[in-house]
Amino acid sequence: MQPILKSCAGLDVHKMMVMVTIQVEDDDGNVTEQTRSFKTFRRDRKALRNFLMEQAVELVVMESTGNYWQCIHDILARAGLSVWIVNARHVKNVPGRKTDVLDSQWLASLGRCGLLRPSFVPPPDIQQLRLLFRRRQKLISQRSSEKNRLHKVLDDAGIRLGGVVSDIHGKSAQDMIQGLIDGKHPAELAKMARGRMKSKVDELFKSLDGELSRAHRTVLKDIREHVEYLDKRIAALDEVILQIVRSDYREPWQVLQTLPGIDQIAAAGIIAEVGPDMSAFNGRESLTSWAGLCPGNNESAGKRKSGKTRKGNQSLRRLLCEAANAAIKTNSQFKGKYQSLVIRRGHKRNIIAIAHKILRVIHCLLSKLQPYHDPDIDYEALTVHKNAPRWLQKLQKFGYLQGMQKA
Repeated sequence: MQPILKSCAGLDVHKMMVMVTIQVEDDDGNVTEQTRSFKTFRRDRKALRNFLMEQAVELVVMESTGNYWQCIHDILARAGLSVWIVNARHVKNVPGRKTDVLDSQWLASLGRCGLLRPSFVPPPDIQQLRLLFRRRQKLISQRSSEKNRLHKVLDDAGIRLGGVVSDIHGKSAQDMIQGLIDGKHPAELAKMARGRMKSKVDELFKSLDGELSRAHRTVLKDIREHVEYLDKRIAALDEVILQIVRSDYREPWQVLQTLPGIDQIAAAGIIAEVGPDMSAFNGRESLTSWAGLCPGNNESAGKRKSGKTRKGNQSLRRLLCEAANAAIKTNSQFKGKYQSLVIRRGHKRNIIAIAHKILRVIHCLLSKLQPYHDPDIDYEALTVHKNAPRWLQKLQKFGYLQGMQKA
């Protein structure tokens, strides 16, 4: 391997320890190597920073192991050092040679030879926004888990309310559940139905006629109080997140909201994950690959094998899939593309394809800071135009087309 840097440091980061190897090449081509270990407390992180600055390293390379690297990266980046976070999958060591020292040496060797690519690390203000938004996502997951638990408790008591109402968390259903907790009779609970549910009074009465024990009522009450608490915390986080994006990222935030399926919170989440500056990515293909939404490459002997998507930013992927499910219900190009692919590829794969397309459009919008204008592409017509000759040929081959002409 031909080196392209004179000095490079490789860091093998752990929770309580960092192993550092510095490789320096002199004018005669001789390489000297130093290996030291540091703790990860604040004073030790400062000592690590000072050590690297004294050695005047050109590049510092470390793996993205969990979130242990973040505080190390922050203190080194603030000192003006060039720090790269690399994908652990790209820097696997030789099998059978796995120690902390060898890992740091391997990282330093690969970095000095220019065989690594840095991962995207957002600036500090975006990292703070990302921290808030991911906390919001975690609370939403907890709320969904509690709602599923509510279903399970009702089913355990023989109450089949979830099979009669379309949304057990709607206003009418929640009033009925509160009535169950309070010990009201099923006939009285069925009369709480609103709107179109009034036509299901008899069925509601049957579904509410179960055997709720004291333990069931206690658990139901606890779940409802926890859901209400989570709703308040999510609303509070929404207020903080929206306040930040309105003040600091108003223009890109408003541009993103012109895209079908993207509301205020979704736009804020996209900014929190990728930032407003698209120059950090080497084109939209690089962005979609980083997010794990582009088709995978797996070809051997000229045969195209599985195109399964790779692992990427799970938070962004989840957010864009939610946006895709909303966008396919609007009168836009995303709806047409979904309808043209869903029969052949199925709903789940199709949603990934729509999310992939949305992210490519997002890259374009944030690069130009211009609102979205739908091209009104009829993907279904394009599919018909592409496949019609083949369809007609098959119809004629099996005699269906001749029969239709005679008729």
